[in-house]
Amino acid sequence: MVRFIAVSSIVAYGLNTFTLGTQIKTGNTARVSLRFAWLAAALHTLYIGLLCQQNNGFSFGLSSVASLNILGVTLVLLITALTKPVEKLGLLLFPLAALILGLDVSLHTALHMLPVHTSAMGVHILSSLLAFSLLTLAAMQAVLLSIQNTQLKRHPPTRFIRLLPSLQTMETFLFQMISVGVFVLTIALTTGFLFLHDLFAQHLAHKTILSMLAWAIFCAILIGRARYGWRGRVAVNWTLAGFSLLLLGYFGSKFVLEMILMRV
Repeated sequence: MVRFIAVSSIVAYGLNTFTLGTQIKTGNTARVSLRFAWLAAALHTLYIGLLCQQNNGFSFGLSSVASLNILGVTLVLLITALTKPVEKLGLLLFPLAALILGLDVSLHTALHMLPVHTSAMGVHILSSLLAFSLLTLAAMQAVLLSIQNTQLKRHPPTRFIRLLPSLQTMETFLFQMISVGVFVLTIALTTGFLFLHDLFAQHLAHKTILSMLAWAIFCAILIGRARYGWRGRVAVNWTLAGFSLLLLGYFGSKFVLEMILMRV
């Protein structure tokens, strides 16, 4: 049943990706329905919930954490799409969510349960998930913004670019997501220090240092925007640099520990 739910979620992600692709191919300017994506996210949530029930808790192995994070990114996108025209990001996100969920179902990794759980740790985990979700969307928005900026210099721009909001609107969305993401990441880093008694023994030094560097870069982007009017390629490059550090911090050391050193 758990595997069937996961496969159903993957199919639903695929259906909404197909819908988005069809809209771009036909040049339809109407906002596309995300009902299949909502169904996929609901099934994805149910899948993770059933696994937690089976394992008496959430396993913090690499594939499970990746699955949870991509679900968080999807939910943030779907909620944001209720008021903002950001559904085109689903063309990048939904296939990635289906791929990561498929890997989580296929890989049989060892359980990695937390030995203790405190309220501070719970806030840290939730805020880390939300911060990563927001800044992942910001990185995807930066990729689209870069493509849009390049394509608008050509005549005529491609059909996909013509379906996107204006360049100014896209930049506004980018900085809004970065602003909220930095705020939540600040909470995640602050609460993290409340329960990190031995940073190196917990194999969290690299994650913490890289996350702090990413936080500093994102803060610099916001300051540069406010004081110097940063936009365009400068904003895109720094956003992708900050997200790369955050991605390494969240998954780099975990990948090395679990997949290379075979340790949890």
